[in-house]
Amino acid sequence: MKKNDIDVKEFGKKVDQLFELNVEDLPKLPYPYEDWVDKVYPDVSEARKESTDISLDGILNVAVPKIEDAEEKAKMVANFLEGLKKLLSKEDNWTFLKPFLLSLDNCVGCNTCSGACPVFEESGEVDIYRPLFRSEILRRIIKKYNSPMGTITAKISGHDIELNWELIARLAQLAYRCTLCRRCAQTCPMGVDNGLISREIRKLFSMELGISPQELHEDGTIKQLETGSSTGLSPVALMDLMEFAEEDITDRTGLEHKFPFDKSGADILLIHNAGEFLSWPENLEAFAILFDIAGLSWTLSSEQVGYDSVNYGLFYDDAQYAKVTLKHAEIAKKLGVRKVVLGECGHAHKATMAIGDKVWVGESNIPRESCLVTMEDIVMNEKVMVDPERNNFPVTYHDPCNVTRSMGIVEPQRRVLRKICPQFREMTPHGVDNYCCGGGSGFAIMQSHNFPEWKLQISGRKKFRQILEAFTKEELDPGVRKYVCAPCSNCKGQIRDLLTYYEAWDRCQILYGGLVELIINCMVDVREGYIEWDDFH
Repeated sequence: MKKNDIDVKEFGKKVDQLFELNVEDLPKLPYPYEDWVDKVYPDVSEARKESTDISLDGILNVAVPKIEDAEEKAKMVANFLEGLKKLLSKEDNWTFLKPFLLSLDNCVGCNTCSGACPVFEESGEVDIYRPLFRSEILRRIIKKYNSPMGTITAKISGHDIELNWELIARLAQLAYRCTLCRRCAQTCPMGVDNGLISREIRKLFSMELGISPQELHEDGTIKQLETGSSTGLSPVALMDLMEFAEEDITDRTGLEHKFPFDKSGADILLIHNAGEFLSWPENLEAFAILFDIAGLSWTLSSEQVGYDSVNYGLFYDDAQYAKVTLKHAEIAKKLGVRKVVLGECGHAHKATMAIGDKVWVGESNIPRESCLVTMEDIVMNEKVMVDPERNNFPVTYHDPCNVTRSMGIVEPQRRVLRKICPQFREMTPHGVDNYCCGGGSGFAIMQSHNFPEWKLQISGRKKFRQILEAFTKEELDPGVRKYVCAPCSNCKGQIRDLLTYYEAWDRCQILYGGLVELIINCMVDVREGYIEWDDFH
């Protein structure tokens, strides 16, 4: 079926695959990638095809079971409808019910959201990827199956839809073709939040049908609660790793720093995304250097879960979300800290602060602060001294969606960058209008089957385009070192994969990293060369 021939009424058609992606339909990239040829999407293995439904677009990142038995299909449809009732109930939906209902009720079908969606745009404008497409499917199901006289009114209005297992299976997949960046929501003239609707669809499938991506559930929140981290990093392994990090600080800077653990009554409990411990230790090392030289009273937690700010429940499941954030609140309260500071992780900001306000209540309502605000205070009030000339190379900034669009933290980090980076320039657009890295809502950690190609070629293509366009043609020469500042662990993972896929280190010498590394790189109390330009990883 062609990309623009798909109607909502046909979404439940009994066909092997509703739509097939073609890399030749993808928009061309700017200089120096005019001749770039994308890799063809690999096919899913035959074994997977036998057990998993991939009938939406042939892409696999959420394992929806393939069901042949008619009785089992009917049971799953019934479970879906029961879950839908809970989704619409104030007794069962304690997180986002009001904005969810408003978003369901107020869409006028103007399609303004489509022009704001990087997935729709960079796919070559595939209809099923329009933000309102999946929302419209849910609306029609609700109007027909959850309203008095719904069957009759749906036919009269021309908005009829047939609910079957095929439709439900594809709706689950379609909820995972959205990064939940919510750029569509701020563009909608009616305030409809299609990103929220996608998230609530995910929640229904996880909590009522047991369907969720393995990376978010079994290898995400379940592993985090059982071992201490979504990476599998246990408290014992953490302490071993931190010994190496202390040695690395000395090797990099000539300074000696010890990580303070479980310090009762400290002003700050700093919580990192555990991805930093394993993939970017220079980030957590930089925080230790910065906080110590600035004279802050701070600590880390070695208690299980307390050292990993990851909370993938935010993306798909309220119960899993609450279990993780309650553990964070419990540990902060036990340590008696004055406030919690979130390291460079976008979704941890939202999970612990914006949504955390619903959970961190009573005696657990400990103040929480973004590290971007903390760094602004340190740098702008000269608690450390900097030499901007050490950062005299082109620098651009990526706004993590959950920090900027969802929380409005826009200027603190920019005040720092303008002070420490003489060649800082913005992406276009930026701030609350910026584009998602393409790895949001958990996509950055989804590396199996043929989904990596999808997230690099489609959901992340707009971000790669933005990165290229932030620099001049002369600066894109591989002889000029350039830096993409991305203060979010998930964003860094996605940007790393983008730069690797598009061969951007070899072609353009573009490096990526956080904000704190840039600060350390120009601090006069630290030996020059903290950023290691040949260490692309």
